[in-house]
Amino acid sequence: MPQDNPTTGSSEEFPGFPDVTAGLTAADTARIAGSGLWAADGTVNPDAVRLGQTLATALLGGGTPAAAGAEPLLPAELAAHVEEVRGLALPAYHRIEATDGVRLSAFSLRQLGPGPHPLVVVPAGWTPVGWPLFLWSYLTLARKGYHVLAYTPRGLGIPGLPSTSEGFIDVAGPNDWADGSAVIDFAVEHLAPSTIGFLGESYGSGISQLVAAHDGRVSAVVALSTWGNLATSLYDNETRHIAAVKALIGLTGGPVEDKFDEANQQILADFQADRNLEEVVKWGRLRAPESYLELTNENDTPTFFSNTWHESLFAVNQVLETFQGLHVPKRLNLWIGDHAAPEGAGLIGLEPRKVNLPMAEAYAWLDHHLKGESNGVEEWEQVSNQVMFTYVTEPVLDPGTGEPTGENRIVEAAVRENRADWSQVTTGVEVFGLTGDGAGGADGLLVPRTGEQAPPEETGWRRAFVAGVDTEATAMDLPLMKTGQEEWGGNPKIYDTRKIDRRHAVAWTTEPLFAPEADGRAGRRVRGIPRLRLTVRSTATSAGLVAHLLDVAEDDTARIITHEPLNVYGLTPEQDTTVTWRLQAAAYDIPAGHRLMLVVDSMDPLYGGASITWTQTAVGSPEDAPSFLELPLG
Repeated sequence: MPQDNPTTGSSEEFPGFPDVTAGLTAADTARIAGSGLWAADGTVNPDAVRLGQTLATALLGGGTPAAAGAEPLLPAELAAHVEEVRGLALPAYHRIEATDGVRLSAFSLRQLGPGPHPLVVVPAGWTPVGWPLFLWSYLTLARKGYHVLAYTPRGLGIPGLPSTSEGFIDVAGPNDWADGSAVIDFAVEHLAPSTIGFLGESYGSGISQLVAAHDGRVSAVVALSTWGNLATSLYDNETRHIAAVKALIGLTGGPVEDKFDEANQQILADFQADRNLEEVVKWGRLRAPESYLELTNENDTPTFFSNTWHESLFAVNQVLETFQGLHVPKRLNLWIGDHAAPEGAGLIGLEPRKVNLPMAEAYAWLDHHLKGESNGVEEWEQVSNQVMFTYVTEPVLDPGTGEPTGENRIVEAAVRENRADWSQVTTGVEVFGLTGDGAGGADGLLVPRTGEQAPPEETGWRRAFVAGVDTEATAMDLPLMKTGQEEWGGNPKIYDTRKIDRRHAVAWTTEPLFAPEADGRAGRRVRGIPRLRLTVRSTATSAGLVAHLLDVAEDDTARIITHEPLNVYGLTPEQDTTVTWRLQAAAYDIPAGHRLMLVVDSMDPLYGGASITWTQTAVGSPEDAPSFLELPLG
């Protein structure tokens, strides 16, 4: 097998990638630890790439660059960490041949002590970097006594970069399942593991679930920032998740025609052109772990999910549906933030003494199910929800001036709530009726409909807006992951609700909310999946609706709770159609005295809309189908 060094290459050879011939300082690693997986433009953080590649270079070639007398590659503490692992495990670079002859770039750490040892296989995420990006996590696993075998799924990566695998990207299709089994075959022959687990983030997490469903040799799965149903991740409520697909295409390491075969190129082209969506859905279901729950349940594969509430690539509801269909030992952690923000720093590298809780719990799951450790996992409840923005923060001060920078840091972690299963997250429902405009065209009201004292429903009204123009009510900022990464760090996006253009949106608010009991609780504890019913008509034959739920403070600034789009087709102009849809799940405490706001507009940068610009959309509440917002409480 070729043993070329997979970390060689300068920034001149591979534009956009860091030069790994220069060493990292302690200041570099501290900065990387705090910056996360994503750069400001939505691409992979080049500092994270540099750290992973430098760690790989140090492992494979020692702790100093090739030039005599050059500075060490790593600061002392990280260098000691690498040397510790070099004393425990033998690093090696491989090309693993798949059944169709495609060669996969791979990296292993083989335990040197007497075995057998458990193995963790890590399919890389969807990045042009491949397996070096998560090198830190391999060190962590090796220190815990695991063999490690990481590989880049077929087709991903920059041509010429040794961590790039051959072939075309199959988007977690049958070729990727077969590749996972080929990697297991290689591991059985060369590492002779006692048990085998898979750990993956994003793309690697879906592949991990699919390999485990089709190969009974997998004894445990950790799926981070994952999907359960690729079809509904990309297309749901008649709505295409355009920004997600665009971001993924941009992270393959090359142009579409070089990275995908003709069949998959056609699927991507159809999706982007809004045509043949039945075939796109069929294609996505083939790649959905949810389609193979029967196999996973038959294999009884313990499965660990870690996801986020404001997930921009794989929305949370589809993961919940898959999770509820699993009848195996299972765990679901839901965190503040967006794709890979919670576990990202723990995957790419922190100072050796720091702990990343999302990854610590993922490793504990593997320790219990692969090594048989009695470490508390056996006592875990199935669901653990981090309640959005309940952390305590303090302002970050400029070290030179001592003045606030406008950013915050977390000084007390957000509240987490454990439940035996998802069905226990929601303990009650409050229904709000929607009213027409207030005096002078003010926002309508959300009026509680629960309880004997509820006022009569207000029906017969209709409110209109000009469609096809976006407003300040957006799910998040672009590029993707930026807003969620800031949420995870203590800086959720602040909306000025006065800037939401009511010519292009309609809004409703509650009166200030207070807990039913005077016990100091939040005004409302949102727990679960909200549901919304509206009656819509349009001057066109289609309309896009995007619902946003906001927590509004006394000064009219707000934070987002949740959202969800819905496209409606086949409308008869000037005739009513009643629609009901579910928003994305949330765990959110609305502070006492704040108001709940519902905003409905016609488009969002994340999605492909159905509205025609400058047509009119109207929503109403006829007597036979009153409009309502159903808010889950817990």
